Amino acid sequence: MPVIESEEHRALRAAVSALGHKYGREYLTRTVEEGRPATELWAEAAELGYLGVNLPEEHGGGGGGIFELSIVLEELGAAGCPLLLMVVSPAICGTVIARFGTEEQKRDWLPALADGTRVMAFGITEPDAGSNSHRITTTARRDPATGDWLLTGRKVFVSGVDIADATLIVGRTEDARTGRLKPCLFIVPRDTPGFERRKIDMELSAAEKQFELTLDDVRLPAGALVGDEDAGLLQLFAGLNPERIMTAAFAIGMGRFALSRAVEYARDRTVWKAPIGSHQAIAHPLAQAHIDLELARLMMQKAAHLYDAGDDTGAGEAANMAKYAAAEACVKAVDQAVHTLGGNGLTREFGLASLITAARVSRIAPVSREMILNYVSHQTLGLPKSY
Repeated sequence: MPVIESEEHRALRAAVSALGHKYGREYLTRTVEEGRPATELWAEAAELGYLGVNLPEEHGGGGGGIFELSIVLEELGAAGCPLLLMVVSPAICGTVIARFGTEEQKRDWLPALADGTRVMAFGITEPDAGSNSHRITTTARRDPATGDWLLTGRKVFVSGVDIADATLIVGRTEDARTGRLKPCLFIVPRDTPGFERRKIDMELSAAEKQFELTLDDVRLPAGALVGDEDAGLLQLFAGLNPERIMTAAFAIGMGRFALSRAVEYARDRTVWKAPIGSHQAIAHPLAQAHIDLELARLMMQKAAHLYDAGDDTGAGEAANMAKYAAAEACVKAVDQAVHTLGGNGLTREFGLASLITAARVSRIAPVSREMILNYVSHQTLGLPKSY
């Protein structure tokens, strides 16, 4: 695995950074205030080929991988305008369909996901099954008369359902041989009868809204099933590993944005005839924040390389570690940035206060830091399982 990025990757970073700074934090803040998604930035990122950079060339994508897509999200975040749905639409849903979808599903969805004309959401979390995918109760059963699927259940904290053309829903079907429930993924179009949504009132300031979903005998054709009914966890984790990697990219970008604001302020703000950044009490915590973000990026890139190389097991461990490291680095960077600015850190002018809540999300979602520690202690260190 190369430690130093290639010239092509550095060029991609620079180009995406230029796009991000064209819009900036002020643009994203305005979209939130207007209660709408960042459609202009999404459309331009798609036109430039950034949204589908990880999708196959034969289906309209850039032919790259999660490594390249993580660069795009990180740089947009560092410019103050990350696109949350990049974690979901091209990374999770696009990857799952590209790897396991039928030829018809690939033709229908991948070119549109790549050019930004269609968006997919992802529904896995349930009220009683947060990080435990084995407790998912959304069930899918066959209608013996028609061969259709019937989905029943609930999902919570699903991002962007109101603007998504369809939601990739994780349900469970009964194994005919053992009778046990196994995970399966279904494409549910937004206006399907019985598929209802309710907006969750969040204090989080974000362009993408959160929803609770109710599925009441939602009837889907046989072709709505993604991949093999018996592939189960393999297909599920094909989407969850990119989700963790992209969440790390989101957090690293956010941390870099906060740090850049703090460094600029520490250079310019003068007290007692010297910039406050000349004092170690200010400079050292900012330097530590930078180091932590750089270390988190290395683990994120390792995870992306492993995933793109087809090592799902190795990528699972690295993706969890990357998400953990990035979330911790992001929270610390945001906290130190706000502290550096003092009272100004809580003003709208500097755009840092809203990041206090946003940074906490990276510790919680899509999997909590405690569940990652459970994973590492049990799977990596071989300690007894505690859950």
